[in-house]
Amino acid sequence: MSPAKTSTFLSSVESMLNRAMGLMDLPPGLGEVLQQCRAVYQMRFPVKIAGKWQVFEGWRANHSEHLLPTKGGIRYAPEVDQEEVEALATLMTFKCAVVDVPFGGAKGGLKIDPRKYERHQMERITRRFTLELDKRGFISPSQNVPAPDMGTGAREMAWMADTYRTLHPDDIDAIACITGKPPQMGGIRGRVQATGRGVQYALREFFCHPEDIEAAGLEGGLAGKRVVVQGLGNVGFHAAKFLEEEDGSRIVAIIERDGALRSSAGLPVKEVRKYIVANGGVKGFPGAEYLAEGLTALEDQCDILVPAALEGQITTENASRIEAKLIAEAANGPVTAEADAMLLEAGKVILPDMYVNAGGVTVSYFEWTKNLAHMRFGRMGRRLMQMRSEAALELLETVLERQVPEGFSKAFRQEADERNLVLSGLEDTMREAYEGIRAVWHARDDVPDLRTAAYILAIGKVAHHHHEYSLA
Repeated sequence: MSPAKTSTFLSSVESMLNRAMGLMDLPPGLGEVLQQCRAVYQMRFPVKIAGKWQVFEGWRANHSEHLLPTKGGIRYAPEVDQEEVEALATLMTFKCAVVDVPFGGAKGGLKIDPRKYERHQMERITRRFTLELDKRGFISPSQNVPAPDMGTGAREMAWMADTYRTLHPDDIDAIACITGKPPQMGGIRGRVQATGRGVQYALREFFCHPEDIEAAGLEGGLAGKRVVVQGLGNVGFHAAKFLEEEDGSRIVAIIERDGALRSSAGLPVKEVRKYIVANGGVKGFPGAEYLAEGLTALEDQCDILVPAALEGQITTENASRIEAKLIAEAANGPVTAEADAMLLEAGKVILPDMYVNAGGVTVSYFEWTKNLAHMRFGRMGRRLMQMRSEAALELLETVLERQVPEGFSKAFRQEADERNLVLSGLEDTMREAYEGIRAVWHARDDVPDLRTAAYILAIGKVAHHHHEYSLA
């Protein structure tokens, strides 16, 4: 069952953008500038597959070039189209601004179902796609830096990076043309889990503020909270796994393509994931209730709903039946503009997509800077910090005349390796971003929700750059 869509993804993004701009005093005409994509490249290219030529259609959209390079993922999906790519590129501009990542917004898409092709075929298609992007300057370390999105991952990013490097052997920074690569090829440790980890950090930060918790009709912390997760792909899996294992939340429902699982006691996230990989879906997973009409689980009673699948999943058709008190948008655009207004009227609190799923682009920024520096994080200072920690711990135990507790000793000795530095930077980024968003939310009586506050914050940053520094 698919939800009834009352508006397109792009029109929803434009509606939410306009709502925020209506509360701002922008320079004349700048609002129109911020609504438009600067460039959209549509391509059709042939690839010979199993002895037969096939034509593939793809897009790359640059929404804003106020900062370069532009940044945004590459989506492989059979339903992707130009409007979806433009909507995602628009979101990327303001997502980067919210978390203070110095990129413009972009996005790419290829109309393809990756499940229908073998590995070597996907490699040929991806390398040819990269060639088409390169012809028009839509992939470059300094101009346009793609990343993984739905249907792509480290494997595809490695193929794209290798193709670009082959085409530009004299570019010393060629490996920075794309992020989300495997660590062995210039990627960064922690990138695969980054978006899901960002979801966790966003929720943790929300639950640090009693005033915000009360606004959602909740109390306490994340421990014991009932969570429904839609989509156990990369983002949904890691968000659910971290919430379950580290924060003590109960994942009471998981929604997938072929249905949903329910368990009031909580579902074992890693086991469900293994089952999906082995069986192609959730049907038949032992020890849980199965629902063939999986989308109905969006309406289950819970504390937190995490839509981590596709856009347009909560619409006017089902918004009035959403029971969750807090919605954390791990996917891009899971709530349509009309449904957003209904949920706001019903007193629901929504942590918006442009903030919640910004962990991916944040860590992509770390990877890009690492590639430009040609050195992994922590390489110069790791051993020095380790020696200082050991010396400080030894001095402390000498003064106390006893050993410190094992837990304290372990935390104190924690290495400043690349992964830990990435997590530290991501957590700090998500905390600072939320502080900025909630400050707007609570300071202005005409700002009713966190989404509008996030847009106002982001638009203000982009508008300031256009007004003060841009040539165009």
